[in-house]
Amino acid sequence: MAMTVRLPEELDAKLEAIARSRHMSKHAVLIEAAERFASTEAKTARVLTLADEITERYADVMKRLEDA
Repeated sequence: MAMTVRLPEELDAKLEAIARSRHMSKHAVLIEAAERFASTEAKTARVLTLADEITERYADVMKRLEDA
């Protein structure tokens, strides 16, 4: 899917420097960054889901510890 991205000048300059130092295009750097972001967000969602499940599963134990 095609997309136009308008970046603030300062961010564009940073992106240009990263791309130059890695011998990549800015496009490739943006793709890599987006993939990393999506992966991190997915992991965060899984961790939060697991935390909710653990809290639910051990709610009675947590309550007993709280009262101890």
